Amino acid sequence: MNDSSIHQRTLLLLLVVATLAFGAILWPFIGAVFWGVVLAILFYPLHRRLLARLPGRRNLAALITLALCLLVVIIPTALIAASLVQEASVAYARVRSGQLNYGQYAQQILDALPQWLLSLLERLHLRSLTEVQERLSSVGAQASQFLATKALDVGQNTLQFVVSFGVMLYLLFFLLRDGARLAARIREAVPLDASHKQQLSTKFTTVIRATVKGNIVVALAQGALGGLIFWILGIQGPVMWGVLMAFLSLLPAVGAGLIWGPVALYFLATGAVWQAVALTAYGICVIGLVDNLLRPLLVGKDTKLPDYVVLISTLGGMALFGLTGFVIGPVIAALFIAVWDLYAPPRQSPARS
Repeated sequence: MNDSSIHQRTLLLLLVVATLAFGAILWPFIGAVFWGVVLAILFYPLHRRLLARLPGRRNLAALITLALCLLVVIIPTALIAASLVQEASVAYARVRSGQLNYGQYAQQILDALPQWLLSLLERLHLRSLTEVQERLSSVGAQASQFLATKALDVGQNTLQFVVSFGVMLYLLFFLLRDGARLAARIREAVPLDASHKQQLSTKFTTVIRATVKGNIVVALAQGALGGLIFWILGIQGPVMWGVLMAFLSLLPAVGAGLIWGPVALYFLATGAVWQAVALTAYGICVIGLVDNLLRPLLVGKDTKLPDYVVLISTLGGMALFGLTGFVIGPVIAALFIAVWDLYAPPRQSPARS
């Protein structure tokens, strides 16, 4: 083994060790770093336009972009989170005091079912009312407790949240200001052909922008529309239910329906027919239409990923990484496909004579 080979192996070992050590240092703030990078990618086109109008004033352009990011994204999100904490706490308190009983609602629905359907449920061994009540009460209490706990964690871990938030804003400023040079330096360090590096870089930024913009626009639209109809119908906690519908809208087609569907069924079972009809029509024709129109345009069109890949990668990403997985999952899937396309490019079908 010559000196050059030993030198290369030693350098590679030092590179791996230093990278792992640096990753361990960043890990406590990985969420702040991740969202700082995502927001920098999303707002960089705006920063570039500002920089063209303010040549040579990179700090000022980055500060203006950061202020717009706060105004458009961060402050509204904080206000919604504060309302969610309040409503989730009230809902959890009602569940613990017995004022909110999901089993009782199930009993009312079962009592309103026609006899032929009850007979069918009996034949399928699905009409054990006590068991249904207990299960629904348990599921409802656990769901409310989970939501309230997660919401209250934000308020209880105030110091950690403030520090992470400050790290994200600090990092976002420098990524906006120096992001182009940093990206160029990373591309230079990657040992691939220039065309391959450009293809992977373009795919990475395109998928992040399409996934975040698409999923967030769809989630905001469905959550806002769902919360609005719940408020009009006088359902308590419209912000909490709207946030839940926004979160579940990450599941294409059926997501928001998991919230408004049972509510419409409860209205029908308790004799509130016009509320049931209005909510069902609104859910199908308005909330569902948003998903069917916007998601293919904003997500699938730009990422060029099949719908089933987007769905599976989103669910898998959220299972592994939590809420941020709705971005990480599709990005990993897109990079997986892009790397395989580089390794084994798709063959051109022979031209027919």
